[in-house]
Amino acid sequence: MPESHWQRKITYEEQLNNDFAREIAEETGDKLYGCIQCGTCSGGCPVSPYMDYAPRRIIAMTRAGFERKVLESNTIWLCASCYNCTVECPKQIKITEVMYALKQRAIRKSVHPRRFTIPVLAKEFEDIVRRYGRSHESELLTRMFLKTNPFLMVKQALLGLRLFFTGRMAVFPDMIKARGGAKGDLETILRAVDEKKS
Repeated sequence: MPESHWQRKITYEEQLNNDFAREIAEETGDKLYGCIQCGTCSGGCPVSPYMDYAPRRIIAMTRAGFERKVLESNTIWLCASCYNCTVECPKQIKITEVMYALKQRAIRKSVHPRRFTIPVLAKEFEDIVRRYGRSHESELLTRMFLKTNPFLMVKQALLGLRLFFTGRMAVFPDMIKARGGAKGDLETILRAVDEKKS
């Protein structure tokens, strides 16, 4: 079995974040330190063969402080959120919630894999919702393709036109009225979400 990238590359102690596990555990309200490394999560994960680090290793690396390697991995983005790992975990660790926390942290720190569609899509979706109060699919897809694979946008143009002509994709965005100024408006809600994140 070939050595993984994590095993091959030397990581010095000053490159580790000793607070990483504690911060993730606080964010998820999780029993992260209770992991016994049994491998049930990795064995039951339907997409683990496609991950660079299996879920069990992500938990171990998180606890050891390998923040950069964890956040740059494709594992957290390939998680299908099927909750099989969480349901099967003998220590009742909410592994799916840990994956969500790691995704959010990777987006905040902009350390996700380059040109990887999922984090770009998540960031662009948030920006559009902040601006309009709801999603605007044509702008979302355009921005995502321009930042990840512009050639794919050309390939998908025919599908976009079919969606437009059948009334399933709008050119101009719909906007909610209460975007700012009133109590309970979108800006107030998003500010509360931002405060919870930080």
